[in-house]
Amino acid sequence: MKPNCTNPEWVGRAECAVCDVRNFVLFSGLSAHELDALLQPIDNLHVPQHAVLYEQGATAPSVYTLRHGLIKLKVDLPNGGQRIVRLLRPGDVAGMETLVGERYHHTAVALQEADVCRIPREVVIQLDKTNPSVHQALQQRWQRSVDQADHFIVALSTGPAEARMARLLITLGCTGPLSETLMPSREDMGALLGITTETASRIMAEFKRRGLIHIEKGGCVDYDHNGLTHLALG
Repeated sequence: MKPNCTNPEWVGRAECAVCDVRNFVLFSGLSAHELDALLQPIDNLHVPQHAVLYEQGATAPSVYTLRHGLIKLKVDLPNGGQRIVRLLRPGDVAGMETLVGERYHHTAVALQEADVCRIPREVVIQLDKTNPSVHQALQQRWQRSVDQADHFIVALSTGPAEARMARLLITLGCTGPLSETLMPSREDMGALLGITTETASRIMAEFKRRGLIHIEKGGCVDYDHNGLTHLALG
């Protein structure tokens, strides 16, 4: 397992009014005046690859909106392994359990370099009382997190290992006949799919041999969406 040897880096206050993904995050329904009226500062963090954003069981003072990158939410297993329960992509929100006074349910780790906004719990509670659109957005994102967890259980934990791997690659963002994305490590793939690292490596090698994927320098992968979709049905 790779060591978590880096930490999130504070790079300034978030500028919500000019955020590239503002339409997809919690504050999409707020005017510039309402944003300026926030009582607590929102921090802009750069999260290096493999850095831990927060730990399972830690006090949860903030929620996080992902603006760029890919973050995994994982739980540690008694045997020393891990199980990844969700992947966060731009626009997703993590740590919403803080809003009901609970500690973090998972450990959040950057699979790729990521940029996040750290939003104090008090800000969300304040807006929940004064702006119905924020309350609605929270409800929608909470439901989406439940749906994503259900998807992981059903799509990525059942059926043949090759079919599960194909579903994972599709889940990571394939949008056309050929698509490119940065892949998680084989260890993370195994944790996502409930298989060993060795099995994940073997399946990826087989996909490469069959022309379903082409791995480029830097970890980018071109892959055949139609071929993977057919395989995912197995």
